[in-house]
Amino acid sequence: MLAGVSWLTGDREASVVIAAMVLLSVGLRFVQEMRSHRDAEALKALVSSVATVSRRPAAAPADQATWQTVPLAQVVPGDVIRLSAGDMIPGDCRLLTAKDLFIAQAAMTGESMPVEKHAVPPAAAAAAATPETPLFDLAPLCFMGTNVISGAAEAVVLSTGAHTFFGALAHAATTVDRAPTAFEVGVNRVSWLLIRFMLVMAPLVLIINGVGKGDWLQALLFALSIAVGLTPEMLPMIVTSTLAKGAVFLSRQQVIVKRLDAIQNFGAMDVLCTD
Repeated sequence: MLAGVSWLTGDREASVVIAAMVLLSVGLRFVQEMRSHRDAEALKALVSSVATVSRRPAAAPADQATWQTVPLAQVVPGDVIRLSAGDMIPGDCRLLTAKDLFIAQAAMTGESMPVEKHAVPPAAAAAAATPETPLFDLAPLCFMGTNVISGAAEAVVLSTGAHTFFGALAHAATTVDRAPTAFEVGVNRVSWLLIRFMLVMAPLVLIINGVGKGDWLQALLFALSIAVGLTPEMLPMIVTSTLAKGAVFLSRQQVIVKRLDAIQNFGAMDVLCTD
């Protein structure tokens, strides 16, 4: 808006500078976050999770199915999978057979101790369950997001991806609006303080010069220049360039910064606990 006002009032140099600062600020933030996203996706690609699935070759009889190792993304509901120690559960499953099977459900329940699972017929499992029985305590069910600690089992996949219990939790977590960081709140406060000061000073300067000198056009131009000078149009560029420099420094320390605004919060930590 200020660039447009400067252009209409004939101050072409100021309008070009303001527009260039805004574009530079947006460009720096976009490029840095795009690079971080690309690096994060490259790291994900290095961690390839697979599942052992019973599949039959094309045009082969149903009784000629063989065990194949496929990426987790290729597992579909109805697949029969084989589980062993260290395997990730590729979806919500019902156990067909199990031997000394212990599952870590910390990602879902927060419980650090593994839980033993059994292959129980559906009728028996329904009879043993009560309305108060937690879903994760049901013996024949395994859930996506958990992993096998020990034992072996075979299971049928009931649901995958966003249709799993873990997928529903992830969707609920990502749809919640992100609260602004303390750094964003501080920058916004400074910006609004300067803007409010400009909204008070610009009309005051306009009235004083117009009444005192009688040249309302020159008074308007002078008030607009005051408004442009008081507006923090350089603040976004300064903040973005400073945070981008910090992100580059952290990248040399093998740290990926996906959000520039998180750098200040990270630096303000006294104790960081990770799991």
